Order: sequence, then structure tokens, then C-alpha cells
Amino acid sequence: MGLIDAALRGALIALLVLMALALWPQRRHARRSAVVWTGIVLALSLAVQAVSASPWAEYALSCPVQAPGIGVSLASAVAFWLFARAVFDEDFRLRRRHGAVWGAVFAYGATVCLWQCWWPGFVLMRAIPVAFVLLGLAAVVAPWRADLVEKRRRWRGIVVGGGMAYALVMVVLRAGSADGRLAHGAALADVAMLLALAGFMAARLLAPRAAGLWDEAPEPAAPPPVPAPRDPQDEAVAAALARAMGEGRGYAQEGLSLAGLAAQLGTPEYRLRRVINQGLGHRNFNAYVNGLRLAEARRRLADPTERALPVLTIALDVGFGSVGPFNRAFKAETGLTPTEFRQKSLADS
Repeated sequence: MGLIDAALRGALIALLVLMALALWPQRRHARRSAVVWTGIVLALSLAVQAVSASPWAEYALSCPVQAPGIGVSLASAVAFWLFARAVFDEDFRLRRRHGAVWGAVFAYGATVCLWQCWWPGFVLMRAIPVAFVLLGLAAVVAPWRADLVEKRRRWRGIVVGGGMAYALVMVVLRAGSADGRLAHGAALADVAMLLALAGFMAARLLAPRAAGLWDEAPEPAAPPPVPAPRDPQDEAVAAALARAMGEGRGYAQEGLSLAGLAAQLGTPEYRLRRVINQGLGHRNFNAYVNGLRLAEARRRLADPTERALPVLTIALDVGFGSVGPFNRAFKAETGLTPTEFRQKSLADS
């Protein structure tokens, strides 16, 4: 069993390092740099965990020698949470506070030798991975219905969901152990599950094609083929959508969802998702709706005949539930607050 365990860990470490190397050239990707950086940190953290969680390390090495590896292993839960957010939230940006959280968890795990006899510290050690797994689950579930990219909805959900299942199983196994260490059979199951997840990811990242993690087609070397005619039902849905979101001002409905809009148009969700994604080029339903709302808000703020209308009234009328989210979304898109935008537009006119 020891040889099998060592072989699986060697294969896992090799795959994780290859994945980090495959991601490295994309670290300045225009839209997905957060996915790249969190993916690199997660891959390298799991490689360290593969060594520190081995029966040899846990049973043969002293606590001070194991401590740095324990810290990295514990902080891999933070890396997983950040990776889940980066994958599913296109507006997510890495901040210094995220690094601070990772560093704090690492420091806590790396000082295990100082408090290992203190039972509240042991409980916290087990609670940290569970907490970040739940945060990762929230990052997956919250934007799931608004995601318009079918490939991303399928395979990234499998990867992140599988990662969460793995983390929870490992926490349960360690919590059920008398000394917190994995028995040889549990350690073998641990590395086998990680290898399966890493193998799935590696098949996507290391395959000889340009499209992969970001679902983007490579630049064509030859003139692109003539596109096939669109589905007549898609055309009908696109026309109905244009009417509903144009003259019907469907975007002004507070809390509008993809399911709700599909019901109003009398079409399945998958078809509406395809029309908005492939026909209009949007990747997230909420971003699509907010774009329409902000466009209408800009038009009205620049209209001299509405100069006396309060910003709050316009925000509510275009579909925002309150002025706070409206102000943040408006400034993120234009670089100006609504009031500043109105003053500048009316002065220019």
C-alpha cells in the first residue's frame, strides 16, 4: 500500500506542477487573471499538501518540521474559496485583504506546535476548512442561475463541486481520527480523490488546444466558415427579447431573473440563455440587465428636461432596488458618480 500511495502522490504532484506551469503564461490575461493566480496558488498549495499529508510525513516527521506544510495545507482552503469566486464571479478582483486572509490562516496552521494541546485550537483547525468550503459553495451557487456560458456551467461546476466534496470528506475523516492524522487507508483515499480532480483539470488545461479554461476560440488561421442559419425559434425569442427589453422596459423590473424573464417570454431558460450569450455576446444575465439599466440611467441623467428629477427616482425607475447599488454600478462603469455624470453632461450640452 505504501508504494501505491507514493506512486499516486508523485503523479499528483507532477500534474499539479504542470497545471501551475500551464497557467503561468496566462497570468496577465485581460479578463481572467484572478482565475490564473488563484489557480496557481491552489495547485501549488495542493502539491505541498500531497507531501505533508502523506503517512510518511505525518508519522515520521516531528511537529516543527511538519508545521510549514500544515500551514500551507490549511491555507489551501482559502485558495479554493478564492478560486471558486474567481471562476464564477467575473467582477471578482484579487485584493490585498485576500492575501492577508491566506497569510493569517497559513500562520495559524504553521504554529500548530505551540497550541496543539489546546483543544479550542484543535477545533478551530477543523472549523477553518469547513468555513471556507461553505464560502466556496456560496460562491458557486449564488451566480449559478445568472451564468450564461453553458460550458462553464457544466465543467467548472463539476470541478468546484468535486473540490468541495473532497474538502468536506477530508475534514470528517480527520475529525474522526483520535490524533487528527489519517490512517493509511484514508490517506490513500485522500490522494486518489485529489488525483481524480487534478486529472480532470489537467485534461482541460494541458490539452493541445487554445480554448480551455476561458472558453475562448483561437484566432482563425483561415477565413472562418459561413455560419449556419440560426434556429428560427431562437430568432423569434431574440425578437421577443428585444421588444420586452426595449419598448417594454423589462429591465426596469426589480429583481428580474433569467427564469422570470423566460416565463414572461414563454420560452425555456436554456434557449433564452443561448440567445443572450451567443446572439448578444453576454456572459452573465445580471450584467446584461444592469447594462440596460445603466444605459437608460445615463440617457436620463444627461437629459436637460429631467435635471430636477432626483437621482434616487431615476435609480428606482430603471430597476435598481436602492441608490447604493446603483451608485456603485454606475461609478464602476463610467468612473463618475451619477451626480458628477449629470453635472458634466449638462455642462457639456
